[in-house]
Amino acid sequence: MLEQHGGVLRCTSRSDSYFPDERSADQDDPEDPQNELRWHQGSSSSSSDDCSSGSNESSCSAGGCHTRRPRCQSVTVHPRYQQHHLHPRASPWSRIIQFQLVLVLSVVLVFSGINSAVNCDENVTTGVRGSGDGGELKKGLLAGILATANSSSSSSSSSSSDDEAKLLSVNEIDEMLDGVRHFTHHWAVHIPEGDVHGLADRVAAEHGFINRGKIFHEHYHFEHSRLHKRSLSPSKPHQQRLESDRRVRWAKQQRARSRQKRDFRPLTKSYQLPIQLNDPKWPEMWYLNRGNGLDMNVIPAWKEGVTGKGVVVTILDDGLESDHPDLEHNYDPYASYDVNSSDNDPMPHYDLTDSNRHGTRCAGEVAATANNSKCAVGIAYGAKVGGVRMLDGDVTDIVEARSLGHNSQHIDIYSASWGPDDDGKTVDGPGELATRAFIEGVRNGRGGKGSIFIWASGNGGREHDNCNCDGYTNSIWTLSISSTSQEGQVPWFSEMCSSTLATTYSSGNTNEKQVITTDLHHTCTSSHTGTSASAPLAAGIAALVLEANRNLTWRDLQHIVVRTAKPGNLIDPNWSVNGVGRRVSHSFGYGLMDAAAMVRLARTWKTVPEQQVCEINARHLDKQIPPRTKVTLQLIVEHCMGVNYLEHVQAKITLTSQRRGDIKIFLTSPSGTRVTLLTPRSHDLSRSGFNQWPFMSVHTWGEAPHGTWQLEIHNEGRLLAQITQWDLIFYGTETPAQPNDPVRFGKPGYDSNFGGEMEHNALEFDSGVTSDQWRDMQQGHSEVQRTSSNDVTTVSCARFDAASCIGLSLLVMFISQFYSDRQVSSIGSR
Repeated sequence: MLEQHGGVLRCTSRSDSYFPDERSADQDDPEDPQNELRWHQGSSSSSSDDCSSGSNESSCSAGGCHTRRPRCQSVTVHPRYQQHHLHPRASPWSRIIQFQLVLVLSVVLVFSGINSAVNCDENVTTGVRGSGDGGELKKGLLAGILATANSSSSSSSSSSSDDEAKLLSVNEIDEMLDGVRHFTHHWAVHIPEGDVHGLADRVAAEHGFINRGKIFHEHYHFEHSRLHKRSLSPSKPHQQRLESDRRVRWAKQQRARSRQKRDFRPLTKSYQLPIQLNDPKWPEMWYLNRGNGLDMNVIPAWKEGVTGKGVVVTILDDGLESDHPDLEHNYDPYASYDVNSSDNDPMPHYDLTDSNRHGTRCAGEVAATANNSKCAVGIAYGAKVGGVRMLDGDVTDIVEARSLGHNSQHIDIYSASWGPDDDGKTVDGPGELATRAFIEGVRNGRGGKGSIFIWASGNGGREHDNCNCDGYTNSIWTLSISSTSQEGQVPWFSEMCSSTLATTYSSGNTNEKQVITTDLHHTCTSSHTGTSASAPLAAGIAALVLEANRNLTWRDLQHIVVRTAKPGNLIDPNWSVNGVGRRVSHSFGYGLMDAAAMVRLARTWKTVPEQQVCEINARHLDKQIPPRTKVTLQLIVEHCMGVNYLEHVQAKITLTSQRRGDIKIFLTSPSGTRVTLLTPRSHDLSRSGFNQWPFMSVHTWGEAPHGTWQLEIHNEGRLLAQITQWDLIFYGTETPAQPNDPVRFGKPGYDSNFGGEMEHNALEFDSGVTSDQWRDMQQGHSEVQRTSSNDVTTVSCARFDAASCIGLSLLVMFISQFYSDRQVSSIGSR
């Protein structure tokens, strides 16, 4: 119907409103200056727009009014109508009360949001502390595997209490802080006797899944094709169906995790040294042919006929170009698989930027064919090499477990040049299934001698990262490898930590050379970089050593690395000497790997005695660490379950902190070896602390555990921290590693007669160098600004975000309304 108000013709339907809720796509544009007045008046979604009485663009119907782009040129409104209808006035006191109420509500919501964030973090830390009693949360890499499965199965048959719901929310927050991403359409399912009569296949089919195969013993990979591949929330109906099936003991929907390749880019110069190999890039492979103790010392091993024959290496990465002319001769299809696509072809996915070149580059370092007039030479050019494509897609716990356990009776060495984000703020490690795959590998792989896992230590040096916050490199089951540059310097990307065992060459500064290897599209590259380039070199050397002695266990290889590594030409002002006289560094471990020395020692090596494990638990404490202070804790070890000669030491620590990156931790052994377990990380703003995190050290290798161990925790920030629990786990042997090792004498763990085994571990040592100087050098790395959009530690409670947003929004609305009224008042006064 048509109404006329003050010279304006309005076309309305059944209802009319001065403040529209919404408008259709064909309604007038409120930004059009000709329509400004009408949009101040507004209409409901069912009403139409105004036009001057002379316009022919409006038409009314029973259903409302349809308006094309208006052509109205002028609108006349009666002043009294404008005063009382466009801007109705209220009494002064009611307006003041209204403003005050909005202001008070805004302030209350903002501060309640901040308080919620604090309470939320307290709940997180409370849940972490409570996990020690209930045993329902993540407990540690070794102890938590079976307990997690049992707790998951029992929870499916009982109703969850309020406390359990709170713990669940705490776990979800912790997972977000640890870099866990979206839910996928994949499940890990434990079905006892699943291979009998196709039971696993039947269970999968009955619940709408596809059985993608076995992860390891009685654990299967299920995929649901009708679910979204990526989801922010779990699929509870499918989870409940699996849990309610009596044939299923345990099931878990998989979540994607952030895993980064550890390579960098630019630089190149030629280094030529005439050698009798016709591979065109051989003269430039400085890290293999310089001699004089400035390379990996592989040529003497080659001259003895040791080239890795009979040894199988697989590259866990983004694929492998199996038809590359420098790789196809040594390519092993039985060491290859595509976990991302569930097929046997590991060929990488090609794109415009060649982003999936990483695995092909790593493979060439290990086993590129020699003397074939193609590209370069692999360190173990007689070995077989395969690739597992697992990084080109969502990396879940299943993906990692299937990759780490792939054909473990055929594959000898697994090389991995990736890990959690090297951003200086992430604390993350293997999940339940990947941890189980590591354990299965070292126990049963290679016919019981143990699979060998070689890992790149990380590229987070510029971000002040510490590889002890990476659960892969600080694992006792991996051989963690760091990098050195052409000149023997600490590269700018290198992370310093106590879990690094040894070093190989890689890239450095812009005037230093990089690593030569195979590349995509059947080409070569002279610019492979980062610790990504170091781990495959170590894998190639390990292949040479295994050819020399096929009976070596995974622990034998680590012993041989420790005894033969050369610190001499590596520049680090903070080399120290441990309790048995070995030189060791937080940047380089025990030094540069020496292929020829390792091969010679391997030929006469006797299998080390069985590994013994001893865990010493400190009594529970709740000790606060005020800002800018430290606490010192001691643990006396008198009897240690047969561990007299140390290999790995883990300090399992639970602490809370308002800013995790402010924490620095030292551990001192009874022999006086002072180890830096954690350095401050300026980007780590998380309040989640550490929950039984196993900081690992190899610096006390060969020492005795007996005596007083001292833990120092420094709080270098301005916020409070608190330690609640710390335990020590010692791994080692009851008797010396080798029959001819001398007997100890003197102070605990010290033996000055180890000179024979440490022929290469020699360096002029300045006893005046301290760990503080090492930290100062680390802080010397240039800072890099990072955006907060991918900061895994900024995930806080939703309550904080919601309350703050509402409060701030109301505050903005209040200010806007206030100024609007002021303007209206000033116009009216005119």
